[in-house]
Amino acid sequence: MIRPPTEMLPEGGSSELASAANVHREPHSRPVPATKDSEPSLIRGMTFQNPANSLAMKPRPQKNSGYSVLQITAPLPWWKRAIDISCCLVALPALVFITLVVALLTALTSPGPIFFKQERIGYRGRRFRLYKFRTMHASAETSVHRAHFAELVRSNTPMQKMDARGDSRLIPGGWILRATGLDELPQLINVLRGEMSLVGPRPCIPYEYEQYSARQRERFASVPGLTGLWQVSGKNRTTFEEMVRFDVEYAYQRSLVLDLKIIFLTLPALYVQVRDVQRAKSKGPSKRSFETNASLQTVP
Repeated sequence: MIRPPTEMLPEGGSSELASAANVHREPHSRPVPATKDSEPSLIRGMTFQNPANSLAMKPRPQKNSGYSVLQITAPLPWWKRAIDISCCLVALPALVFITLVVALLTALTSPGPIFFKQERIGYRGRRFRLYKFRTMHASAETSVHRAHFAELVRSNTPMQKMDARGDSRLIPGGWILRATGLDELPQLINVLRGEMSLVGPRPCIPYEYEQYSARQRERFASVPGLTGLWQVSGKNRTTFEEMVRFDVEYAYQRSLVLDLKIIFLTLPALYVQVRDVQRAKSKGPSKRSFETNASLQTVP
């Protein structure tokens, strides 16, 4: 029996997660229709429920089941997997070249590994190991980022990264890799392995997952991605609740056309993100200092 995604915990090897792998047999769903309470998305031609209604959406009951679950399509339909593999094969030469460049710069500016590996929470609470280029110093502790994330959830303010106005934990040039998304390129490995897709919600860290409510965990009803509806709809200008709303709506309205639109809008969204970071850095450090002295942390 498949448990609802809102009840799943991220512990590896649980029976719930093993059952979730059989989601391919779930019936397909219809997109959430536009209503008078809908609001336009940045993606032309699509409408999405406003936060008050979207986050209150109740899962549709599944026949012959003791649970109510989100009725969604298979996690990776053939067209989505075909796009993932095709784009990865095309991008692999670029990944090799960028890896060599990053390796050289890292060796000159910050001794340590080139790649950063971190456990993340993905589809229906599954744990997997995510890959990135390392953009911070090798020493690590998580208390600063834990507190930052908790404050974002509590205050529901725009989700700006801690390095938006300067962060001493970043290696030289690290903010450029992060703002442009180049640090995420090694996740093409995760895409090829089927742990991620090109388009989908961003995977979170286990300690972040623990702070999600059951309703907010509905965003894990889709396979995580490199880019997504949230990323092209404001990202760092949006709040935590808005991020959840976009990711839940993507699970309901996912389609080939929507994925292609998101991929097409990713580069313009990255340009806006780089511009926002540059403006924030030009204003100087914020009043709230993120200095960690000798303790340095690696965060998403």
